[in-house]
Amino acid sequence: MARTERKRRNTAGRHGRSHSGGQTRGRAGGPDGSVWLHGSHAVLAALANPARRIRRLLLTEAAARAHDAAIAALPERARSDRAGGSRVETVDRTEIERLLPPGAVHQGIALLTEPLDPPALEDILDQAGPQALLVVLDRVTDPQNAGAVLRSAAAFGALAVISPKDHAPPVAGTLAKAASGAVEIVPLILVTNLARALEAIKRAEFWCLGLDSEAPALLSGAQESGRAALVLGAEGAGLRRLTREACDGLYRLPTIPPIASLNVSNAAAVGLYELARTRPRAGE
Repeated sequence: MARTERKRRNTAGRHGRSHSGGQTRGRAGGPDGSVWLHGSHAVLAALANPARRIRRLLLTEAAARAHDAAIAALPERARSDRAGGSRVETVDRTEIERLLPPGAVHQGIALLTEPLDPPALEDILDQAGPQALLVVLDRVTDPQNAGAVLRSAAAFGALAVISPKDHAPPVAGTLAKAASGAVEIVPLILVTNLARALEAIKRAEFWCLGLDSEAPALLSGAQESGRAALVLGAEGAGLRRLTREACDGLYRLPTIPPIASLNVSNAAAVGLYELARTRPRAGE
């Protein structure tokens, strides 16, 4: 498939994090925008990320014993507040459950932390290598699906996941647990207008490949190399018209009837594998 050469956008980096203080406010997090993460993988990955600002770390006695090494490795500023109090607290399970949504599978560990501030889309595009991969989600609002997509994106080396900000779940709790640490690796970039974001991605010389279960062509035949953005729609609704029109092409996965389509997170994993298998991995 031929394409007119597209000029890359060169925009100065915009990175930063909010460090304002605040008190816990139940299940939503803190009044300063801090959020609760829960579950071993999500919390331990966040603790290992030096960009994270820790407010409180709650553990049951069993979890404290299991994760003693990770806690001991935390810098002093992460373990204590300015008044000398501890940010690391051993508590009963009921205290953790009181602070989290009903039914949250927390494994005896929860972390109140400031959210990460993702890079601007322009920065990601400017830093993209010749075989870069992106994932674009069109109104995928289920946090478990979005988290699983982030996990697959990390596994296959995608630079970022892009989603419209008005139709994206918060990067906390359920999403972070489903991502199993991937939120510390792959940024979820929220954009105001998805169609315009896709045009910017195309100007950066990415092929925008939309997944559609009824498309005539298989994704395996889309391209063998070069930058690619895998575009997926919400289950049921699929890709919206403007999103479809912004894609360079529509492709399907080799599913066998009567199962014509997959859960969006499974489709992302299969699609990313298909695109990643022909691209050299870092260090190879």
